[in-house]
Amino acid sequence: MSDDLKASGLSAYGNTICRTPNIDRLAKSGMVFERAYCQGLACSPSRPSMLRSIYPKSNATAPTIGEHLQKHGMHTARVGKIFHMPVPHAQLDSSNGRDVAECWTERYNTKTAETFSPGLYRLLNSDIVTRRIEGRDAKGPNRMWATVETDKEDGSDQADYMVATKAVELLRERKKAGKPFFLGVGFVRPHFPMVQPKKFFDMYPQEKMKIPPQIAGDLDDIPPAGRGPDGKGLNKMEQSRRRMWQAYYGSVTFMDEQLGKVLDELERLGLRDSTAIVFTTDHGYHLGEHGFWQKANLHEEVVRVPLIISAPGIKPGRTSSLVELVDLYPTWTDLLELPIPKGLHGKSLEPILRNPNAKVRDTALSIHNRAGGGLRSARWHYMNYAGKGEELYDMIKDPDQYTNVVSDSKYAAILKKARAQYKDRMAAAK
Repeated sequence: MSDDLKASGLSAYGNTICRTPNIDRLAKSGMVFERAYCQGLACSPSRPSMLRSIYPKSNATAPTIGEHLQKHGMHTARVGKIFHMPVPHAQLDSSNGRDVAECWTERYNTKTAETFSPGLYRLLNSDIVTRRIEGRDAKGPNRMWATVETDKEDGSDQADYMVATKAVELLRERKKAGKPFFLGVGFVRPHFPMVQPKKFFDMYPQEKMKIPPQIAGDLDDIPPAGRGPDGKGLNKMEQSRRRMWQAYYGSVTFMDEQLGKVLDELERLGLRDSTAIVFTTDHGYHLGEHGFWQKANLHEEVVRVPLIISAPGIKPGRTSSLVELVDLYPTWTDLLELPIPKGLHGKSLEPILRNPNAKVRDTALSIHNRAGGGLRSARWHYMNYAGKGEELYDMIKDPDQYTNVVSDSKYAAILKKARAQYKDRMAAAK
């Protein structure tokens, strides 16, 4: 599992710049879900929602996937960030964050220097560039604009390298044990701060970075409640915006290299053909689209996530069926031929894995951190801010979401239907 990974940043989803050879080979061996959506807009609501198959803010309860699998005799282990761990705080002090201990038979954290890693530090929304460790901003509001080109060329002092190393060790132990296992491998990149060896920055020359256009009046039809963080001055700094894309792509490629170590070990141990692999993230990310940065926003850049499932007996392919991250829990359970607990909000994706044209949902729901939510159908993307505005986009004609048609009378019937669907879905999610 990655962190803050936008689907549009991957070559498996059409990106022509970012290099992810290991995600690509996983995509070639599995089912690529082109329309997968998260339920929470930040790490904390999204991850427990996925691992319990319960929508954020719901009063419903369910055992975690780990507890359910343990009940049926499986060994469950976690390495790195699976439930929410604040980055870089949890890595600096090797804490469990909001992890659920009962989910795991065993669990392991990493301890790294993160922003304090030796190397060239930049704070991209300012003019700070230094190799000095003193004075670097690691926990303050500016940490999301920090990058470090680390001196350690192999990245062995970074969390994702350590996570992959421990995951390989656990795979070897599980191979010897000869019993079923569930292993959560949690990478923190490309979550800010973007810290990786210099060579990963060098792969992406700044002048070749395609940054989103800044369009006059772009925000005029987006209600204030629907706007994302504005970058703290970054929107006026073109070179820094290019550096952000450079650092983001570098972080993704660094993470991908660590994923490759885990995939290689599965093959070396002879476990690949008997192991189901799910690759996803908690939510997407804004990198200047509409002038927005980070997450906590209902636009496509944030709510659409990569999801690839490679499992025994499943033919490789691609599907445009709408799915949600809450669907993973019942899917794992189905693939293992175990009973699905009552009360889960998710639906098993096994029908789609067997037939990419199958459907389990007509819409995908995402819930706003503050109030309201969004609903994605095959063509339309509707957002409701609980009395503070609405958005409606034709995702065929306007995939980048530049024209909010919520006030256009030509779309009155579509808006009425979207409101009704949204109301029903939100009521069922309580």
